[in-house]
Amino acid sequence: MKTLTALFTSLLMSLNVLAAGLDHVEPPHWWVGMRDPALQLMLHGPGLAEAQVALAPQAGVALKGWHRLDSPNYLFVDLAVGPNAAPGPLRLTLTRPGQPPQVLDYPLLAREPGSAQRQGFGPRDAIYLVVPDRFARAGNAERAGLREGLDRANPGGRHGGDIAGLRQHLDYIAGLGFTQLWPTPLLENDAETYSYHGYGATNFYRIDPRFGSLQDYVALSADARRQGVGLLQDIVLNHIGVNHWWMADLPTPSWLNQWKQGYTETHHARMTLQDPYAAPSDRQRFTDGWFTPGMPDLNQRQPELATYLIQMSLWWVETAGLSGIRTDTYSYSDRDFLTRWSARVMQEYPQLNIVGEEWSPHPAVVAYWQRGKRNHDGYVSYTPGLMDFPLQSNLLAALLEGDGPHTGLTRLYEGLAHDFVYADPANLVLFDGNHDTPRLFSVLKEDVGLTRLALAYLATTRRIPQLFYGSELLMTSPTERDDGKVRADMPGGWPGDRVNAFTGAGLSPAQRDMQAWVRTLFTWRKANPVLHDGALMQYAPLDGVYVFFRYDAQRTVMVVMNKNEQPRDLSLARFAERVAPGDAARDIFSGRETTLGDTLHVPARGPVVLEIRRR
Repeated sequence: MKTLTALFTSLLMSLNVLAAGLDHVEPPHWWVGMRDPALQLMLHGPGLAEAQVALAPQAGVALKGWHRLDSPNYLFVDLAVGPNAAPGPLRLTLTRPGQPPQVLDYPLLAREPGSAQRQGFGPRDAIYLVVPDRFARAGNAERAGLREGLDRANPGGRHGGDIAGLRQHLDYIAGLGFTQLWPTPLLENDAETYSYHGYGATNFYRIDPRFGSLQDYVALSADARRQGVGLLQDIVLNHIGVNHWWMADLPTPSWLNQWKQGYTETHHARMTLQDPYAAPSDRQRFTDGWFTPGMPDLNQRQPELATYLIQMSLWWVETAGLSGIRTDTYSYSDRDFLTRWSARVMQEYPQLNIVGEEWSPHPAVVAYWQRGKRNHDGYVSYTPGLMDFPLQSNLLAALLEGDGPHTGLTRLYEGLAHDFVYADPANLVLFDGNHDTPRLFSVLKEDVGLTRLALAYLATTRRIPQLFYGSELLMTSPTERDDGKVRADMPGGWPGDRVNAFTGAGLSPAQRDMQAWVRTLFTWRKANPVLHDGALMQYAPLDGVYVFFRYDAQRTVMVVMNKNEQPRDLSLARFAERVAPGDAARDIFSGRETTLGDTLHVPARGPVVLEIRRR
């Protein structure tokens, strides 16, 4: 991880870049030692497109050319930073007729040792998702001239959570057993309202000052790593906010997907990309339509924009020491661009992980986007992981529906059986909910037993688990979509809060019990490799009970999900492939050790998770 002193030095160098009289230089700095030597600078300033460019001689660096697009105020400069280049400023001189030369000292930095081989998140990890504005406030981050101020009384307003609050409570996240932190986007979102949402960036290279600074963000990553927690960044490739600085002066009209007939919204028909019978106009509307009038849709077929988005993603991985990327609205971007983007990221960081959001209930649609999938149309992706929306929807249905040949727990059993369509099912992220879905406890009708069943499954099945902040506290929301209430403040995150999740003050007995239960579950998961890379064997549900095993050559874990409102005595003869009378078993929640007999007593409405030692 880059030291803060080195970071401050690089920031000062970036400020010197802007002192050359340019409005924007992006990326703000770059590195020697990248696998692909190509670097394209976007320079923006009045009349800049007329400039000629010269590079002062520097070993290992070559000026390949420069060009303009339609705007008179942009210049794109192409450089090659070879393997023998040394860190230090690159001196570019920009000359225009009748004007004095502009000198640009562009920072070229050294990479941290081992940066290219950084280990990304994977099945050994558990992810904790937070909405930073709603988690905790500990700093004094300022509005800094942005349009929306703080209004904690407004469910859809900015409440003031910040990076300092996240840093202050990293011990809480790590103490629950989580090893990865996913904050929703922290980039500048300069909107009049709803700016806390984060998914409408107005500057791709600036942390929103209401959250803090770039220095704060890098310090968060460093602090988290010291706690054994990696940092994921939520990167949006599909769209920007309507107040992005580009919108006042587009490099070229084709920078955005624009429609002759005026504003056209996506119809969200994501299956058009795989549908062999889809109308081309439907495919175009899905990918090129806008989400809202406030979210202009980016055209990644535009070559300079595609390069910009790739370099921006690499810049954040390197600058912030990320362990992974979560990619919003994945399939809405141009699919050929996604191939290029994912290949480039994984070329630079072969062990990094990326998880894409493909909000589809169909395993075949999600599988299409995963690295290693042999697709019917020859499409190739290099993105290692996807959010497992199909299994998440099956999990909820399994716990809410009555059991039948095709309903209830059978949905969960058959959902997992669809793993044959995935190239790497263990690298899918399974989640209890997120910032766009109602709270788990509310969806499950505030039934603690069902909630524990859901979370036990999350932690033990063959996936990377992700928990939405506050699920461990039984936080509630309307079951119809209400974003402000779904993303409610974490209790204790603000001075003066009467209830405090971090200290336990004011929590109800049910909240305390669930918090302790989640801590036990995920701390145990963290220490058990059989849940990270062990095999899975499942048995078809019977009489409202579903059983599966995680196992390897040395270890076995038995998971029993009893959805019934009565206890069950479960005959173990059916599971003879994995367990037998006389085996030793330890209940991971109570710690009680027993010797198994012919039957296993399973309490009502809850999970049993046993570590088995074969005799």
